[in-house]
Amino acid sequence: MDDNQRRDDGMTQRRKVLGNEWVDKSIKNRNAFNTDFQDLITRYAWGDIWTRPHFDHRTRRVLVIGTMVALGQWDEFRLHVRAALAEGGFTPDDIKEILLQQAIYCGVPAANHAVKEAGAIIAELGLLKG
Repeated sequence: MDDNQRRDDGMTQRRKVLGNEWVDKSIKNRNAFNTDFQDLITRYAWGDIWTRPHFDHRTRRVLVIGTMVALGQWDEFRLHVRAALAEGGFTPDDIKEILLQQAIYCGVPAANHAVKEAGAIIAELGLLKG
């Protein structure tokens, strides 16, 4: 696959996973400093990895959310939790189960922060039950 095909496939996956609104905002915010990086992640993260057939999108989302907890990468965590809930068919209970699992393997402090961050997104999206 050439770079143009990888970029096109990556953009398709990126929109499918993150939603058009997020991707359009990201494209609008391109500048001379970040354009090369945006192109890199579109071609490789989205075009090479997210298009691989072995894992479905649901599994990849679980992996990414759990990894972001483990690494304490809260901007990316919030991005992927929001996308999972808004675009990926995840429920708040799905997110809760990921975080309970991560509490054991990543530690309670990381999971505690993740619960706070995810809870705010769940509430913002109007998905919080009594």
